[in-house]
Amino acid sequence: MIGGRRPLQGRKPGDRRVVVPRPHSPYFRYTGPGQLTARAAASGPLTARERTWATIRRVLIGPPLASEAEIGERLSKKKALAIFSSDAISSSAYATEEILRVLILGGAAALAFGLHVSIAIALLLIVVAISYRQVCIAYPTGGGSYSVSKANFGRLGSLVAASALLIDYVMTVAVSTSSAVEQITSAIPELTDVRVVIGVSAITLITIGNLRGLRESGNIFALPTYLFLGSALLMIGLGAYRILVNDEHGSFSPDLIRQAQETAQPLGPLLLVRAFAAGSVALTGTEAIATGVRAFKPPEARNAATTLAVMAGLLGVLFIGITFLAVNFGITHIDLPERQTVVAQVAARVYGNNSVPFFLFQAFTALLLFLAANTSFNAFPRLAAILAEDGFMPRHFSFRGDRLAFTFGVVVLGAVAASLVAVAGGETHLLIPLYAVGVFIDFTISQAGMVKHWWTRRSPGWRRRLPINATGCVLTAIVAVVVTAAKAPPSLLVLLLIPVLVSIMLLIHGEYEAQTRELHVREDAILPGPHREQRVIIPVNGINRAVVQAVNFGRTIATDVRAIFVTEDTEEGDRLRHRWERQLPNVPLVIVESPYRALVGPVVAYLDVLDAAWPPDKEAPINIVVLPEFVARHWWDRLLYNQSARRLKSALIGREHTVVADVPYRREH
Repeated sequence: MIGGRRPLQGRKPGDRRVVVPRPHSPYFRYTGPGQLTARAAASGPLTARERTWATIRRVLIGPPLASEAEIGERLSKKKALAIFSSDAISSSAYATEEILRVLILGGAAALAFGLHVSIAIALLLIVVAISYRQVCIAYPTGGGSYSVSKANFGRLGSLVAASALLIDYVMTVAVSTSSAVEQITSAIPELTDVRVVIGVSAITLITIGNLRGLRESGNIFALPTYLFLGSALLMIGLGAYRILVNDEHGSFSPDLIRQAQETAQPLGPLLLVRAFAAGSVALTGTEAIATGVRAFKPPEARNAATTLAVMAGLLGVLFIGITFLAVNFGITHIDLPERQTVVAQVAARVYGNNSVPFFLFQAFTALLLFLAANTSFNAFPRLAAILAEDGFMPRHFSFRGDRLAFTFGVVVLGAVAASLVAVAGGETHLLIPLYAVGVFIDFTISQAGMVKHWWTRRSPGWRRRLPINATGCVLTAIVAVVVTAAKAPPSLLVLLLIPVLVSIMLLIHGEYEAQTRELHVREDAILPGPHREQRVIIPVNGINRAVVQAVNFGRTIATDVRAIFVTEDTEEGDRLRHRWERQLPNVPLVIVESPYRALVGPVVAYLDVLDAAWPPDKEAPINIVVLPEFVARHWWDRLLYNQSARRLKSALIGREHTVVADVPYRREH
């Protein structure tokens, strides 16, 4: 059954034994590389290029996995925490710095309020995390905000949510990578000039890692995540002990903190609101687990909800802890070419500058930030695949590669994110204004959808869950407005991109719907057999093996077979006619004179003449244009052959009642 699949009895996932179909069975199963043996026996050995490409794919991506192996590629909670939480957890490395960048505008005393701002953001994180736990439970098939808004608000609302998420996922990769490079240059300032190269190279490696599949990417990314968690929690513990027990303080002494509290009123709420908006990047990535529920091992919804709670708790501790240390040690950002990030300065204060623990912490932080992009590399392709299945994205996005990864989505995300890093010159602060706007819009739509979900369905527990999502909706809507206003005008670019993406997706959907209507066959229709006549036209350039093979092929599909030779030299045409009539007497040859040396125009004009000569009271026959093509042995030879055939094919594709057929000829033939 072409395109179908029968259940395999007694087969283990990944078993690729060759299955030989019975002679008259309508079922056939492709079993992977094992069938290359049959191909080699039938059509000769693989070419050197094919062998080289197969080896490169196997080394970089790994051997193919059968669809039945998908359940084996699912993630445990420990690996899922590393993959889906790396974005949210890693934001603690730069969120504190964004807060302090704003507060320094109010003077050194205002920096003491960084802790208050971080606590407020952490409280918002708790609300958002609890709200998204309801999404995991209510929509266990994944898709996150897109699935919620699609079920409750229809097409337009779901596409707005999806567009905001897609933008945010791209920005996640760019921001995380740029911040990782800054952690490296904080430890090794000599690498500042090559930070863009480092960032783009890292995105390339992460892309390859994700093309290998979920389980292997989990193995790769789990270790750096847990190393960062361990070293960061140790740093917070040691730093808090020195502050609270040993009474160590930086420039922010208790007197300065009291002074800051006294200046809070003249400082005004505007600066605090801007600091809150800047630090809200800490919440990005919270929704990724709800989007990728289907990547978890069963029971998917429960495991996803548990992982989300653990992630929120860890992020809150890290974010508040790092801000607490920075405020009490008197640390802020430094706008110099060879500067240290805030988190690097905190690590230097706790572990000692240029010490082994300091360099290890910077390495773990950089690794985590590089790999934090992996959250988007799992969530972006999955969301794009869901959109593609619904007809709003090109169908390539729903295709699973050899390793069960959504190959096209992974590659597109890597290419776009790498371009952003290059354009921004690896500067995290230049990318931050475009960040977090989309995700808070998405948060708001998602929570509003959940409110409608509980109110409409009133499933068990709805009275408790509806207020949770309603609170999350109101808070995230307020923050979305605040973040957009505080980060304007760059944030307005995101608001412009969202309707552009929605329009593009609607156009794609309209095209697919039009195609479906054109190709639709009614289920109650009795399909007739072939009733139209067929004639074969073969453009030739002489008599050679490729032409002879094309002529023989044409004879098998029609009785009316004719060749056409386009030339500007009538004497050359006469010489070919004499030889043709001697060697291929049963196939007429038409000589078309082309004084302007054109090829495509004369062939199309000849087809028009044939159609016009057909009796008007009869249905015109199908013109099957058979193109002889020589298959080059090497890739670099292809520029030398078949250029005329390609031009003809481009001109004839879409012509009324015309079919184009390629007949390739290999040297082995």
